[in-house]
Amino acid sequence: MLRVHVENIGELAVIECEGRIVRSEAAFKLREAVKSQSHARIIVLDFSEVFAIEGGGLGMLMFVQRWAHDHDIPLKLFNPRQSVRERLDEVSSMREFDIATFDEMMALLAHADGRYARPRKIRQALRSKFYRAG
Repeated sequence: MLRVHVENIGELAVIECEGRIVRSEAAFKLREAVKSQSHARIIVLDFSEVFAIEGGGLGMLMFVQRWAHDHDIPLKLFNPRQSVRERLDEVSSMREFDIATFDEMMALLAHADGRYARPRKIRQALRSKFYRAG
């Protein structure tokens, strides 16, 4: 089962994913979450809590990468677990996937946060999540 939560900070969309992306239902949930962010300037898939990704999920990840490229939206992965990184490395076309570093993610967040003032509680919650992940 895959749980998805979307946090929009100005033109930055952070899609937090939790669970496994191994069945069609999970892959379609990922696709819909990404496609719903067509207004975003940057989409970040936070894979900190994704424990497994298999064939259908890998195929859908390639699909959303292509969709984002076709819409001129940078798509970045953030903090995939080692098991997920290994699966991505096994798929040659996924080696070119943009995996954001902790510093890059913090810079994106700071830039978006600075341009679009958000309530202090949301900023603190996002920062604490990213600090734990790094």
